[in-house]
Amino acid sequence: MRIPLLLFIVLLFTGCDDAAEKETTPTDDSSGTDNSSGLETPDWTDATHGNDAEPDYEIVFPQDRVNRIDITLTAADWQAIQTDMQRLFGYAFGAGGGQGGGFPDSETEYVAVSVTMNDTEWYKAGFRLKGNSTLAQTWASGIYKLPFRLNFDKFEDTYPEIKNQRFYGFKELTFSPGAKDNSLLREKIGADIFRRAGIPAAQTAFYRVYIDFGAGLKYCGVYTLVEVVDDSMVETQFGEDDGNIYKPESYLKTFAQSEFEKKNNEDLADYSDVQAMITALNSSLRNTDAAQWRAQLEATFDVDHFLKWLAVNTTMTNWDTYGAMAHNYYLYNHPANKLTWIPWDNNECLASRSGPGGNSVNLSLSTVTSAWPLIRYLADDAVYYAQYKNHVREFTDEAFVVADIQQMLTTYHELISPYVIGPEATETGKYTQLSSSAAFTSELATLKQYIVTRHTAVDSFVPN
Repeated sequence: MRIPLLLFIVLLFTGCDDAAEKETTPTDDSSGTDNSSGLETPDWTDATHGNDAEPDYEIVFPQDRVNRIDITLTAADWQAIQTDMQRLFGYAFGAGGGQGGGFPDSETEYVAVSVTMNDTEWYKAGFRLKGNSTLAQTWASGIYKLPFRLNFDKFEDTYPEIKNQRFYGFKELTFSPGAKDNSLLREKIGADIFRRAGIPAAQTAFYRVYIDFGAGLKYCGVYTLVEVVDDSMVETQFGEDDGNIYKPESYLKTFAQSEFEKKNNEDLADYSDVQAMITALNSSLRNTDAAQWRAQLEATFDVDHFLKWLAVNTTMTNWDTYGAMAHNYYLYNHPANKLTWIPWDNNECLASRSGPGGNSVNLSLSTVTSAWPLIRYLADDAVYYAQYKNHVREFTDEAFVVADIQQMLTTYHELISPYVIGPEATETGKYTQLSSSAAFTSELATLKQYIVTRHTAVDSFVPN
């Protein structure tokens, strides 16, 4: 039987429309083999999951609301994490004994989890625990509010349906639980203060986190979502992303490739930029020809930017970084062959510290030894020390204004309070890092007073 031409055309285009409505994740069938694992991804859209979507900061990093995110592990996943942590640390979850002192030279293994936000699921995302002393202490205490990282295409080889899966344009995200911070504000306010002062720093936002450890969703409290320092972050804040991104564990006295983890361009075994910077910094020219020493250092490293970071970091006292600990910073090669400093991990800012685990760097930098040459050598140079002091004064007067920072603290405290002490949700028991609900409330006043105290210290160091 012949089909009339008009009816044939209608059927043809109807079939095309039906096919277009069935959006699937891309797979590579060029080999002629079946690349499907059988995973169904009904929530997948280009905007929410696709690799071509621009990072959506408004959705992922809102500044005026607290997003909710749900993460579902199986009981087997949680057991695998416990087994892995037992292997790395030597003790079981909640067994005590983890008071810091260094995380083993290894990362925990990823497990594949379901992630849900805005009634949309992301499939088989990689989930692993992260951190150093924070993770050790949290694990030892049996607290489920653990620091963790998500990698949305970690398991794409096993599940080709999620190839290049993104979370509104982001490949990886890290979640900070507010350890050692009864205010739950320091991670966020620290990053905000750096950016106010013109120092590129990871974006942050507050999240309500629910995790199913294999026996139903549990409320694990308010976390700070922290943007990973990767291509997306540097392109957004530097305008390009071609240069090397390093996450060092180094005093910067000598170069050892093992101390400079590359976060991009991994296939290029070229570390000449950071080698040149360390060579210039530690050159004997600083004692014989200071002008030439400065010229060579500035050819490889953005010194004035570092001095500005140092001024901000020291004024607000962010101790857990270079000067006390040889970590918690990034280096980005921007522009070509000139490394730039990027801060990281601010959960212990706005509090001074003195003890065997590390000390806050004082404003005059007099307590810093030659073990930290990037601070000590610059402080010993009259030209650079004058720049540093100018940055301290400028930052305090323009970006660290008491009323402005206190208002930011109040705004954030009021934003998260309903999800910390109620009525919307309450952090309790083994699902919080807080010492008490009362401590959360009172810490706001402590932080506000600390801002005033730091202004007094600056006025003594560099009077107006």
